[in-house]
Amino acid sequence: MSRVGRMPVVIPAGVDVKLDGHDLTVKGPKGTLSASFHKNMTITKEGNTIVVTRPNDEKLNRSLHGLTRALIANMVTGVSQGFEKTLEIVGVGYRAQKQGKKLILTLGYSHPVEMEEPQGITIEVPSQDKIVVKGADKQLVGEVAAQIRGKRPPEPYKGKGIKYAGEVIIRKEGKTGGKGKK
Repeated sequence: MSRVGRMPVVIPAGVDVKLDGHDLTVKGPKGTLSASFHKNMTITKEGNTIVVTRPNDEKLNRSLHGLTRALIANMVTGVSQGFEKTLEIVGVGYRAQKQGKKLILTLGYSHPVEMEEPQGITIEVPSQDKIVVKGADKQLVGEVAAQIRGKRPPEPYKGKGIKYAGEVIIRKEGKTGGKGKK
């Protein structure tokens, strides 16, 4: 049996869960999330916990069991605490700033790169070299952070670009000044 799938998801105080067959809606202080799950999984609400069970040990059902439970747990965590990803900008002249709902990045291109803040996501710029992406939907937070990072991924020679906080950039050695064969 799935180790992740058999654990119940505890619903914290202040979070409202509505279950309609295989459709789940979770409301909390950080927002509302809803999702539809595979028909093979049985989702039940027992008191202040959600339990996911599977009908048999077929390969598809085994793989869906832990996935379904993890997605439900991420929904509950998202509406109660939220998720965030921090990005760091490295490079001389590279910086970020916020204008209303737009994120403006100066990344060494001939023009500033502008990004609109998607619905359900909050982008904060605490300093010129830090960007914090916050939201209730874990997948959307990761996707927006990846889109921002994709505007100038870190390069391996000097490490310049946008990287995740804590990401280690494996550096390469540059060209050596030796002369070729004669």
